[in-house]
Amino acid sequence: MRRGRLPMKGGRPRFCVPMRPVPAVEAVEWLLMECAYFRDDLCSSCPRIETAYTAQVQAKQEHARALLANYPQLQWLDPVTSAEAGFRNKAKLVVGGSAKNPTLGIVDYRTGASTDLGECPLYMEPIQAAIPVLRELIQRADLTPYDIPNRRGELKNILVTASAAGELMVRFVLRSKKLLVPIRRQMGWLQERLPNLAVLSVNLLREPVARVEGDEEIILSERQTLPMQVNDLTLHLRPQSFFQTNTKVAEAMYAQGREWVREVAPRSLWDLYCGVGGFALHAASVMDGGSVTGIEISAEAVASAQRTVAEYGLEGVDFSAQDAPEFAVSSGTVPQMLVVNPPRRGIGESLCAWIEGSGIDRVVYSSCNAVTLAKDLERMPSYAPVQGRVLDMFPHTDHYEVMTLLKRG
Repeated sequence: MRRGRLPMKGGRPRFCVPMRPVPAVEAVEWLLMECAYFRDDLCSSCPRIETAYTAQVQAKQEHARALLANYPQLQWLDPVTSAEAGFRNKAKLVVGGSAKNPTLGIVDYRTGASTDLGECPLYMEPIQAAIPVLRELIQRADLTPYDIPNRRGELKNILVTASAAGELMVRFVLRSKKLLVPIRRQMGWLQERLPNLAVLSVNLLREPVARVEGDEEIILSERQTLPMQVNDLTLHLRPQSFFQTNTKVAEAMYAQGREWVREVAPRSLWDLYCGVGGFALHAASVMDGGSVTGIEISAEAVASAQRTVAEYGLEGVDFSAQDAPEFAVSSGTVPQMLVVNPPRRGIGESLCAWIEGSGIDRVVYSSCNAVTLAKDLERMPSYAPVQGRVLDMFPHTDHYEVMTLLKRG
């Protein structure tokens, strides 16, 4: 496919916003979006960006169907699609360059060469609007970027999260507390330039390791959580809490989980790997009484979920910061329905073995890695998926979310 040069602004490449397919003979599909960063080999995060979006979704459906082809009774629901641009609610910006001329984007960890991705088309508009302000803040406060090869400097990353309402959480990841005072001094200016700034914090990543953030967080703003409107619920997000990067698709994911819970009508439900409580709280909204328990290893995420419970005054809904497999294996009790939403590695042998012997009739398994989902299902021969759905949480990549409703045979 022919690539044309894109106009430049301020020395940085501009991207083309998504356009509708052009009608053509024999229904030829044209490129829906072009990104100058990808075109110029500056960023490879979206390897499928030159594939028509409908073809991307179809390929993901076919991949999921092939992995679960041994379950002929599996009914596939229509896929959930995403916006092609402006959908990403989180930016993980590595800071490079110098305090006078900073870059916000990615850095080659071997050479220290940096690439500014300030106009990435995936980011939600509030994030795109905030990036030039954050770049100016670095200059005003003389925040020295961290030099990875030489292990010098202070400012490593800036993490920005946007809510559907357009509010922002901004986190500065620092090597030490050295820049804490300069950042505090600029808070008034930053709030004036970003009136939608809800939460501001500093995260300390002292070690020279390939991690995005450290364990210690210093919240600078009065507000400590970012409200995330998801369907008819307002979830709360604290720094260091995981939340799906595509809010609209996450809404569909939680709505699908809630519908399956509504159909089963359990009196007790566990949500393992619950994060900030998305599945658990949606389930509680359709359960007439009964108990809902959410288990998550991250104490920050659990605190976020507990804030939501308190705000809604919910009874019978509890969250605890524990290892999910250890909790299940040692609990001595079994819920009527189970929800699992593990990381890419899946739920693993011990939890699979526990579920296999539990007698639970229905399990909702939401996976961001269909390969490990298929492996986990092989470890639970008493269960078979009866409904499945592909959700395109990550457009322009090979990754996707797949939800399955498992029934005990």
